[in-house]
Amino acid sequence: MAGPRITVLDYGSGNIRSAVRALEHVGAEVTLSSTADDISQADGLVVPGVGAFASVMKALKDVGAGPRIGRRIAGGRPVLGICVGHQVFFEEGIEHGIRTAGFGEWPGVVERLEAPVVPHMGWNTVEAAPGSRLFAGIEDERFYFVHSYAVQKWDFPVAQPRMTPPSVTWAEHGSRFIAAVENGPLSAVQFHPEKSGDAGAQLLSNWLGTLA
Repeated sequence: MAGPRITVLDYGSGNIRSAVRALEHVGAEVTLSSTADDISQADGLVVPGVGAFASVMKALKDVGAGPRIGRRIAGGRPVLGICVGHQVFFEEGIEHGIRTAGFGEWPGVVERLEAPVVPHMGWNTVEAAPGSRLFAGIEDERFYFVHSYAVQKWDFPVAQPRMTPPSVTWAEHGSRFIAAVENGPLSAVQFHPEKSGDAGAQLLSNWLGTLA
C-alpha cells in the first residue's frame, strides 16, 4: 500500500534533501516542489528551513509560497514546519535589530536565545504538551537542535470558550523556548527531526499518522 503523499517545499532551503530522505524512510511518497498543484494536492506539506529568518521569508515569498500555505491551513490541510520553517509561522523575527514579518499564524516574536552559549547546537529533551500527538511514545526522548533564535514567550488569547488552544511543547537552553506547536492542521518543530535518529523518525511517523 502506498504511503501518504508529501510535498517538501522547495525554495532553496539547505536541509531539503535530508528531510526528503527521512520522510521516505518512514513510508511517505515524497515530492520536492513549490508548484501550486503539488502544494495543494499533497496529503501533507513540509516547510523546512535553515539560516536567517529574513532570508527564509524572502525565499518563501519569491516562490509565492505564502498564499499557497495559507490556503492549505485555511482548508484544514496538514502542514509541518521544521526549524526556521517553524519560526516563520509566528508574528515576526528580530535579527540584528531588523524586524521581519512572519506568517502570523501564532503570536510571538523570534528572538536571540538568552543563553551563555549560542547557537544551541546538539541534543536536548523537551517538555511535551499533554496529549501531544507528535510526541506520542517519545515524550522522554532527545532531539537535535541547531539554532540561535526562538520564541521564548507564549500568549495565545482564546477568543471563544469552545476554541481549543494550540498545544505547546517547550525546551530549555539558558531560558525556556518553544520547541513545537500543534494547532489543528498546522504543526511545527524548532529542532530537526530528520537529524534526530529514531526519535525523529518516530515523530515524523506520528505526523504521517495524523494525515488520514
